[in-house]
Amino acid sequence: EVQLQAFGGGLVQAGGFLRLPCPPSGFTLEDYAISWFRQAPGKEREGVSCISSSDGMTYVADSVKGRFTISADNAKNMVYLQMNNLKPEDTAVYYCAAQPYYRLGYTLGRCSVEKYAHWGQGTLVTVSS
Repeated sequence: EVQLQAFGGGLVQAGGFLRLPCPPSGFTLEDYAISWFRQAPGKEREGVSCISSSDGMTYVADSVKGRFTISADNAKNMVYLQMNNLKPEDTAVYYCAAQPYYRLGYTLGRCSVEKYAHWGQGTLVTVSS
């Protein structure tokens, strides 16, 4: 059974950093694309960053480019979202999700919500000003 869950959320001051781990289980990481999404209060869920560890492809949304980095460690079966220089507008519940890479046509696109079938519980990130 495919399972994932986002961890590592918390309260941080603007300018601070957090690293969110997502330990997938029940599948081989190299066969899947993993994506991070976030949903702020009153807003739609949006793609933040996604990765395919099989070919090293990544996508990072413009809103977080230069501040957030996604990485995958196949040996540890772990995916991370490193978030630096956090801003109050980054406040949201963050989710990790997975989809077999072949079902994405071996392309990440813009980490679209509707393309990911397997979702984990989110973790709340609150950035204070």
